[in-house]
Amino acid sequence: MQTAQAYQKTTEIAAVAVTSAHETQDELKLLGVAKSFGREREIFSEGGSTEFFYKVVAGTVRSLRLLSDGRRQITSFFLPGDIFGVEFGGERGAGAEAVSDTVVIQVRRSAILGDPDQSIRLWRRSVGELQRSQDHALTLGRRSASERLASFLIDLAERLDATDELELPMSRQDIADYLGLTIETVSRTLTQLQGQRLIALTNCRKVRFLDREALEDLCQ
Repeated sequence: MQTAQAYQKTTEIAAVAVTSAHETQDELKLLGVAKSFGREREIFSEGGSTEFFYKVVAGTVRSLRLLSDGRRQITSFFLPGDIFGVEFGGERGAGAEAVSDTVVIQVRRSAILGDPDQSIRLWRRSVGELQRSQDHALTLGRRSASERLASFLIDLAERLDATDELELPMSRQDIADYLGLTIETVSRTLTQLQGQRLIALTNCRKVRFLDREALEDLCQ
């Protein structure tokens, strides 16, 4: 597999056409430039220009806002195939950072908005992300720590097509900042789920599902 650095060297100065892999009727073709970002590097800042949007090719991206007291709130995680940074105002409402070594395609917004068919497909993608954000807001407002974490694990497994074992692409601190919990609560809740024989923690990043159906029941 090519590393982000190798991918960068071979594609960063060339335009790259990217087609959404698992879509047929709602296929979205993007023409842009490949860019790579090292772990923890900023892709764009909160309040920055909305001239470009992005598609994840490899790695993981988090969107985040900084609170007035200096804490951060992670609002979304974006995985390979996901599109992010689609905003239609003049300033960005959140920043974006690479969680790990990451390759993205940077697309100029005006290139899509000039094509009615592509604009509609992009709008549909944006509506889907809005629905995910609304579901996340419900999770933060109405669910316990165990319910939040179970929902997060199941959603991430579905997005990564993981069945029996899930490798977390983000840290526990990232998960805590996404779920509105402390890192201690995340660690304690993972241990509780393991004690209930719902999951097994094979290491700090790998989660094996022992009773996925019961874990899904926690999300209801």
